[in-house]
Amino acid sequence: MAQRKSRKARKASGKSTREGGTLAQRARQRVSDGTLRAAKASIARARDIGDGARRVMHPDRLPTPHISLIRAPDKPLRRSKIGNSIRVASYNVHRWAGVNGRGKPKFERAADVIADLNADVIALQEVLRPFDEIYGLEEFAQDLGLHVAFASNRVHKRGELGNAILSRFPLTSISVLDLFSSRIERRCALAAGVDTGSGLFGVVATHLSLVDRTRHRQVEMLLKHPQWNAGPAVLVGDMNAWRECKASQNLEDTLHRHNNVDWPPTFPSSRPILALDRIYASGAKVVSVKAHNSPAARRASDHLPVVASIRIGSES
Repeated sequence: MAQRKSRKARKASGKSTREGGTLAQRARQRVSDGTLRAAKASIARARDIGDGARRVMHPDRLPTPHISLIRAPDKPLRRSKIGNSIRVASYNVHRWAGVNGRGKPKFERAADVIADLNADVIALQEVLRPFDEIYGLEEFAQDLGLHVAFASNRVHKRGELGNAILSRFPLTSISVLDLFSSRIERRCALAAGVDTGSGLFGVVATHLSLVDRTRHRQVEMLLKHPQWNAGPAVLVGDMNAWRECKASQNLEDTLHRHNNVDWPPTFPSSRPILALDRIYASGAKVVSVKAHNSPAARRASDHLPVVASIRIGSES
């Protein structure tokens, strides 16, 4: 009797083990591809966090901002003196990825907007220069007969990311100011001397930090740049001035701004509320500044471009 019970118990145990194994197999089979993708994404995010932590521990390993591209057009526009007025624009192109920034870069959307601005000098932020670029910033500048300079801040998964200057007039000098005041990221300013035919005109293009304290330190570094002592010049870019702070106050106390009551809002492009993109002058006067709010601009980036008329010469 005892032996029979023992055999029955072993059979029941074996059956239970087989059923348990079958259930486990079925459970594994029910794991969807989406769940596996989510798990892989979580692992990738964890690795990114680890890489970020290592960069904080070793900030010297962050890439140093550098000039990556300077080129004059093969067929430059016919040069003529500009008198005492120059048209300057600033545009955060959001990596050419449209409003939400999630899609693949589509250069043509923002390129059409840039052409519509009809500016003498254009400063671009969040410029992506893809590794596998077939037609991009350099070719676009060639087609429009513009001089181009590009400074790389860091390497993005799709290419180099940084600031650029496009100009109808020759670029006589180029320099990069490293605005490294954060252990997490590098930012820079790209400075250029522009030969307008009536004299030299300085352009400093930048993209400042979102963090108030960091942005204030960056502004202090910018205002020490020798460009402000070399004649008329403008500071152009995404200042990330989402609220009044020491950084924006310092800029407005030191440089010339427009006479409008408020800066034109440029972000988000679909319904602009914040005036993040600004143009200041030194040794010159900002006569007017406005946002370029067109249907194409609202689709091409999460920022609208701003365009300013700058008066230079004795009347400024």
